[in-house]
Amino acid sequence: MTADTVTRLLTEGDMEVHGRIAGSSNATLLVTCRLGEDELMAVYKPCRGERPLWDFPGGLFRREVAAYVLSEWLGWGLVPETVERGEGPFGEGSVQRYVPDDGTAHYFTLREEERWHATLRRMCAFDIVANNADRKSGHVLLAEGRLWAIDNGLCFNEEDKLRTVIWDFGGDPLHPEDLAALERLGCEGPSRRLRELLTATEVEAMLERAAWLVNRRALPELVDDGGWPPYPWPLV
Repeated sequence: MTADTVTRLLTEGDMEVHGRIAGSSNATLLVTCRLGEDELMAVYKPCRGERPLWDFPGGLFRREVAAYVLSEWLGWGLVPETVERGEGPFGEGSVQRYVPDDGTAHYFTLREEERWHATLRRMCAFDIVANNADRKSGHVLLAEGRLWAIDNGLCFNEEDKLRTVIWDFGGDPLHPEDLAALERLGCEGPSRRLRELLTATEVEAMLERAAWLVNRRALPELVDDGGWPPYPWPLV
């Protein structure tokens, strides 16, 4: 299936809801998108199903879309195809292509295999720039022979909210390609679509985080300063 077909199915396809994905704090629905003879399984997150949070405004689904847009702009391909839909069985929300993982691999198992380390370092850098407040181990999937970063709704806050399980590569230098992508982000600025999805203050904070990482040229190390540990809960 071509990329254009995937995008059309996610954006325009009729959605059949199969049920709620277990373990999600917000409404996360498994659906099939159909358009003509084509169909595709997807994950639909309607705005109506979001639990209100004190430190994030409503419309978390737009941050899911923004994470995909940023990943693609950087050329990193970490987030499955994700679109914003103004209508759906339960109203507006995000629709993301479902990636069929086997349900056994997650960050704490994948970090044991050196072949995934380069992608995990890239994912760490991505979460720092996106200010991911909820990178659980189970939000790192192995599917289709590669790693994916899912559940990105708690990203892009203008305040420091980083909470992640990916601390094993602290001090490692950024890969030259990843460093170049972040430098390009600072020089060219984010895409118009990303600016539409985020506030101006959130965009500026994102660019500041990217510049900080470029100046370090290495991933940050976990420092125990006696404050709140920068881990999500639960860890998996």
